[in-house]
Amino acid sequence: MIRLIARRLLVSVPLLGVVSFVTFVLVSLTPGNAAYTVLGASATKAQIASLSRQMGLNKPLVVQYGTWLGHALQGDLGRSLITGQPVTQALGQQLGPTLSLVLLSLLVTAVGGVLLGVWSAVRGGRLARVIDSVSFVGIAVPSFILAIILISLFVLKVHAFPASGYVPISQSPLEWIRSLILPVVALSFGGVGIVAKQTRAAMEDVLAREFVVVMRANGYPRRSIVYRHALKAAAVRVLSVLGVTFVGLLTGAVLIESIFSIPGLGSLAVQASAQSDIPLVIGVTVTFTLLVVGANLLLDIAYMALNPQIIHR
Repeated sequence: MIRLIARRLLVSVPLLGVVSFVTFVLVSLTPGNAAYTVLGASATKAQIASLSRQMGLNKPLVVQYGTWLGHALQGDLGRSLITGQPVTQALGQQLGPTLSLVLLSLLVTAVGGVLLGVWSAVRGGRLARVIDSVSFVGIAVPSFILAIILISLFVLKVHAFPASGYVPISQSPLEWIRSLILPVVALSFGGVGIVAKQTRAAMEDVLAREFVVVMRANGYPRRSIVYRHALKAAAVRVLSVLGVTFVGLLTGAVLIESIFSIPGLGSLAVQASAQSDIPLVIGVTVTFTLLVVGANLLLDIAYMALNPQIIHR
């Protein structure tokens, strides 16, 4: 297991390098630059050129990236070109809201999707058709459209939830939950549908296998067959879907954070991209990549726990 985890970590090193370089190039090619953003529309070309030289933006892209990479390898991701704040500090301030949103959405997606999928596979009939319809709607409706609908219903009409903002859990656990309910529903609804459909397909396949038929013939309780044996056999397939869903939640969080004014990494990335703040954009991108790498590593460990034979492959 240790060797497999070490291989996964080694693969992530060149991945981080490629992601950071591609991000650096793409942001550099966008119209405008940080010097123009700092000075404003009234600045002259000479003033913009002078500030660009001070920021090092006039150097070749390879030189700029090499300078950034040298500092990054020492744990220094640089400073924001706009505010001068250390990138690591800005990321630390914005990471909490994003993790709260994404992890709660992943929990809702996993629990809701698996339960609906299992119930649909076991009971079938009308319940299965209803769950299929809900799943189809969840997959078809984009999260940002659902977010707007939720705001219209539960904020503007019912006034049950705050329209925007984020309350840290350390300040008030109850308000923390209230500030995240609508964003979590909007972000996880589609994922619940995807996980439900995949869980149902996996469970139907497992429930038709010979060992399940034998257990039923021997009088095993239905609940034990479904939740202790069949669901465990289907768990590897479900985990694969959850791994892909986690990546989708991370990308979807960018829009959801902007809509609900949540001060997370997504809204930070949008703001930094608009301002051509290269160090900040790269810092956010690297952080998202590390989250994906960490999630895949945890997924591999879960695979090993469910099927120890994976270790020997």
